[in-house]
Amino acid sequence: MKKITYIVLLTALGLTSCEKYLDINLDPSNPQVAEGFALLPPMFAQMAQGEQFDSRYVGKYVQNWADAGVLDTWDRHGYLTGNDASGMIWRMNYWNLGSNLNLMLDRASAQQQWDYVGVAKAISAWSWQTTTDYHGEIVLKQAFEPNRYIFDYDSQEDVYAYVVSQANDALAALTRTDGNQGTLNRNGADLAYRGDKSKWIKFTYAVLARNLLHQSNKGTFNADKVIEYCDKSLASNADNFNVPHTAGANAALANFFGSTRSNVGTFRQTDFLLSLLDGRVFNAVPDPRLPLLATASPDGTYRGVVPTFGEPNNQNGNVRRIPTLWGEVANSVVQGVSSKYIFRDGADFPIITYAEVQFMKAEAAFKKGDRAVAYDAFRRGVSAAMEYAGVTAAARDAFLAGRALPATAADL
Repeated sequence: MKKITYIVLLTALGLTSCEKYLDINLDPSNPQVAEGFALLPPMFAQMAQGEQFDSRYVGKYVQNWADAGVLDTWDRHGYLTGNDASGMIWRMNYWNLGSNLNLMLDRASAQQQWDYVGVAKAISAWSWQTTTDYHGEIVLKQAFEPNRYIFDYDSQEDVYAYVVSQANDALAALTRTDGNQGTLNRNGADLAYRGDKSKWIKFTYAVLARNLLHQSNKGTFNADKVIEYCDKSLASNADNFNVPHTAGANAALANFFGSTRSNVGTFRQTDFLLSLLDGRVFNAVPDPRLPLLATASPDGTYRGVVPTFGEPNNQNGNVRRIPTLWGEVANSVVQGVSSKYIFRDGADFPIITYAEVQFMKAEAAFKKGDRAVAYDAFRRGVSAAMEYAGVTAAARDAFLAGRALPATAADL
């Protein structure tokens, strides 16, 4: 009996020692459980990069920029077969964000961290909205079923309804005051809003406004609801959802569009873009954003590429050469130094802006027939866009008072 007792005691001591031994292998810097504060920052990076990567090609479709070479595939509204170029938003939704958002939701719900739950749902709503708007019909119901290799695609109606559900869940969570909250910006995790739940609520309403406005051709379209969502959404440029970047030696922290990352080196401003800024379209009134968004050739004249025709002056020393999007002609670009507008290494990238919200409100009010509200929102949108680009208050006000814009609501 005494022998058995000794064996039991030794076994217990051994188990305790083993447990303590295993404890020393727990690294607090590399947690085994996915905490929200650790997951959020890379999610913001993927939100920005998903849009930036694919906007390189969408930007060619809408002629914001074009390639310096002739007959570029995307300038011709084509695509690269057997290649995943233009597929980053898909990857963002299903891989970069997808399961990571599910991890955050599971952990945050178990710990009653309703602020993290709300943020995860808000990002999810935005991601699904962005993905279906870009790709059309997509995989929704079977998206995260394990061990599935063949998927059924769902209609946009289903995806749009899911966005609304996710957004409403986000609003419900973000307005809760119980549970274990207040750590949303732990370790600086909330790069967008620094833990300010009121701004996350505004962001969520912006997603709802975008969702509903995109259905304006439906018989069930409700303009008043869009206006309501916009009024509850971003109230100024201070509420913009911006993903920050850092200029410096670490290229991974730099803006995807910046000269350090060199992802738009062959891109040039288009003649179409210049026509919207130099007065050719808007009553011969130059837009004060012209020198901020575009760059003149070395001879001082603004020129742009016509898609598929390339840059005819693309030779070193040619004073008619069209500059890069970084504001320098190609042979003068210095990585990490050359920069301009959203193409700076340290530039924030906007996910949703106050200007967009006001333009959504203006469109909804115009469709409703309320020209007074539409006119006011339209002018606020223009003013916000000017402010965002860095136009001085005096230049902005002069433009708003000029003949480039409709003089009254009746002129819309």
